[in-house]
Amino acid sequence: MRITVDDVQVLGRREPMLEIDHLEVSTGECVLVAGDPWQGHTALALVATGRLTPFIGTVVLVEDDGTTSTEPARLREVSAVVDLPGITEPDDPVPVGTVVAEGLAFAHRPASHRAATEWLGRRAMRPQESERMDAVHGAVRTELLASLATERPDVRFLVLTLPDRHGGAPASWWSLAQELASRGYGVLVQCTPSAARDLGASVPVPEGEGSRRAAPVEAIRLTPPTAPAPATAPAPPARAESEVELTDPTRLFDGAHAAPAPRGRRRRRRATDSPKEADR
Repeated sequence: MRITVDDVQVLGRREPMLEIDHLEVSTGECVLVAGDPWQGHTALALVATGRLTPFIGTVVLVEDDGTTSTEPARLREVSAVVDLPGITEPDDPVPVGTVVAEGLAFAHRPASHRAATEWLGRRAMRPQESERMDAVHGAVRTELLASLATERPDVRFLVLTLPDRHGGAPASWWSLAQELASRGYGVLVQCTPSAARDLGASVPVPEGEGSRRAAPVEAIRLTPPTAPAPATAPAPPARAESEVELTDPTRLFDGAHAAPAPRGRRRRRRATDSPKEADR
């Protein structure tokens, strides 16, 4: 599956918010684009995922079978925008547990307090449950929100927008992007030029009057090795014939395994009882 963005322009009130010639991301790969915060990160994240219609240009989804679609609803169905400033980022004071419960509900999964606690526990994030989102370390925050996005069964593409704004080493969220790509997701990561350079990318410095309108540029494209499928639990061994429960409905009328007939309770006969009374 692939998303392709061609000759897209998004207009703002006074000048274009985004002008980009070509960008594509396929499932199984991670693409890093670099640009300063004012260079259209928000517009690119929304346009590429069908959440904003460009003024000109096309956004095409190529399905696994080769068919194509430009329907925004289909793009939204297969994509998730993670931690986009002012759009999908959680409010700072909200506890982690609440964010998890809301994310699970959005994915149509059990979203009780217990479900959120168990979800965090499976990811070794249980200690962060009561913390405010703005107190969570940047790498943990990005992993948490990206993992919640993958709970939606139809999602095949993830857009991680400016994870470097939360601090920490860029290698942490870039490693996460590669891990997600190895699991079959298409991952588009947006960051600042300085963070891209920290990852070893060569990002040109825009000059002249058009520098503020320059679109984010592709800095790194990787296709990590496919992660091995999780091991399945072995099937339980078949029970021996002698271990079949006598209450098994398929065995109740089998003469070899018929349940013994119930016995009536007999009262001990006293010397004063008549034979008829003793047999009651």
